[in-house]
Amino acid sequence: MNPVSIGTKGVVPDLGLFNKSSTTDATDFMSVLADAINQTNEYQLISNQNVERLVTGEVENLHDVIIAGQKADISLRLLTGVRGKLLDAYQEIMRMQI
Repeated sequence: MNPVSIGTKGVVPDLGLFNKSSTTDATDFMSVLADAINQTNEYQLISNQNVERLVTGEVENLHDVIIAGQKADISLRLLTGVRGKLLDAYQEIMRMQI
């Protein structure tokens, strides 16, 4: 929750927008996005390994294989949705007239 400061015109939320440099914000966003991509890749690799182990008969519990596959699927869908929103935002910015 963000702290609230009381100004002369009422209650104004302190969002911290003016205390940070834009480079830090961009770096934070880039690191969060990179971490999400790496995590999605890791889920995909784990799912593929579990499927290979299932085919060779090394897996005793089918539920673990299905859960790993669903984690990979959900993570990929989320990443694809974020990518779509980023592309929409980029296209909207490019349509703006200066």
